[in-house]
Amino acid sequence: MAERPNATVCKTVKPQVQILLGAPINISMNALPKVAIFVHHPLCSIQSVNGIITSLFPHYECKIFTKHEIDDTYLDDIDIVCFPGGLGDSDRFDVILDRHVDAIRSYVKKGGRYLGICLGAYWADSYYFDILDTGTRVEQYIRRPNTDTRRPHAKGQLVSWQGKVERMYFYDGCAITGNNLDVVATYSNGDPMAVIQGKVGLIGCHPESQKSWYDYYTWMPRHWHYGHHNKLLLDFVNLLMQK
Repeated sequence: MAERPNATVCKTVKPQVQILLGAPINISMNALPKVAIFVHHPLCSIQSVNGIITSLFPHYECKIFTKHEIDDTYLDDIDIVCFPGGLGDSDRFDVILDRHVDAIRSYVKKGGRYLGICLGAYWADSYYFDILDTGTRVEQYIRRPNTDTRRPHAKGQLVSWQGKVERMYFYDGCAITGNNLDVVATYSNGDPMAVIQGKVGLIGCHPESQKSWYDYYTWMPRHWHYGHHNKLLLDFVNLLMQK
């Protein structure tokens, strides 16, 4: 594996835990597309998982898996495998996901869809799952040329989502650069923030964010989106499902 760039930190917040870790959890709605969501709190946080489930319900069936080994058939009926964001160092990838790397790569290679949000988007890069086209990079937005922020802390980041200006929850999110990108959203410097490449969908900010995330910081409540960004995430996942 090539030497990695500086490790990234993706952070959500610390509201009350709403789901329990352990064996895979099914939220079953018959005949719906199925999403398998990885959780390893706080790296892929319970808060981000809850936000994704809230955003996709009742249109998708969600089941949750952890770092513990999954059997060979676990992903057979899955339409999208999802890696959310959280709090932690992206370079913990090897320790946390060593049992799943081959399974995820094989799943995507065979035509499975991948959804990565913040940290999960970083993990699509060649240093980690390596599931993107050659030359595509997932980089810290705070280090990009002409970025409008050099600090990774929580903020309402200015983005353009399908031509409409939004202030979206950001904590050291990524920009995605390269060719063959269907760009859904951009940062103010023009860097892609939300893209689909083939059957891989990546988002640098947190459209799954919930009100408690904004209430946690004194400067954030004014940026609360009243659930609108959750609908944008649902639209994004619907678009990914068409690929």
